[in-house]
Amino acid sequence: MASAEVPTPVPVVELGFAVEAPGWRLRSEQFPSKVGGRPAWLSECGLPGPAELACPLCRRPLAFLLQLYAPLPDRADAFHRSLLVFCCREPPCCAALRVFRNQLPRKNDHYPYEPPSEEPPDEEDDSLSLQLRSGVHLCRVCGCLGPKVCSKCHKAHYCSKDHQILDWKLGHKQSCTTSDEALEADLDSIAKHESREDEIFQKFKTQIALEPDQILRYGRGIDAIWISGENIPQERDIPNCPCGARRIFEFQVMPQLLNYLKADRLGKSIDWGTLAVFTCAESCNLGTKYTEEFIWKQDFTDTN
Repeated sequence: MASAEVPTPVPVVELGFAVEAPGWRLRSEQFPSKVGGRPAWLSECGLPGPAELACPLCRRPLAFLLQLYAPLPDRADAFHRSLLVFCCREPPCCAALRVFRNQLPRKNDHYPYEPPSEEPPDEEDDSLSLQLRSGVHLCRVCGCLGPKVCSKCHKAHYCSKDHQILDWKLGHKQSCTTSDEALEADLDSIAKHESREDEIFQKFKTQIALEPDQILRYGRGIDAIWISGENIPQERDIPNCPCGARRIFEFQVMPQLLNYLKADRLGKSIDWGTLAVFTCAESCNLGTKYTEEFIWKQDFTDTN
């Protein structure tokens, strides 16, 4: 009797595409994967602070690029799991990248045990609350942790002085309710000597084409597809997780995503050939805080 060969399992690859979604679908309780706008934080605890979300080169706040909902079905402590990518869009940097992982068990203090409703709320509100249910305040500009507060109205919160100045120029000057001529003069003076900053991030542009291009390729543990033969990371280039486990490839952002991001007003914006995200092979559970993972940027070469 002839023996039968057992076929080698084909790695599972999932492709992500740009689709339009109503605002309520992008809220944290819907566990979205999304591009641009403000982060839909998974856990309300242990959010990365302004120091963690500052560009290591120019020290300005990083912009939210995208997030991916990537639960691990075989892990009770990762029933909910999100990966969030941030980048610097300030010339001449336009390169700094950081990625954070957060995961929760199905039974947790933030979300119901049962899946979220598939029906829209009675009164749809596309705006993002700038105060979490836990009482933590978020920045009015970018939606990240906002420990700074406007000294005039004591209501507007910010992650940094940069975003306070930007919000002041974009309208908070008119809406601020308490008079403080000294602060107003200071902010106006700064505004006169700085060029108008772009909005914190480019709005996601809805794709209309019948066959949309992939903007994301997901496959935990598979190999990334590189856009050139140069600058491919070796195993020694990918640091281990702080828990000691090695990191493995999980997903990559394709260059087609750049087609959905408007050009920077100053003529220079983020650019890449591909962005590859590597995460802890054990998806270690370090409590409810956000754990930083590793991201590798490969650029186009002249031959491409």
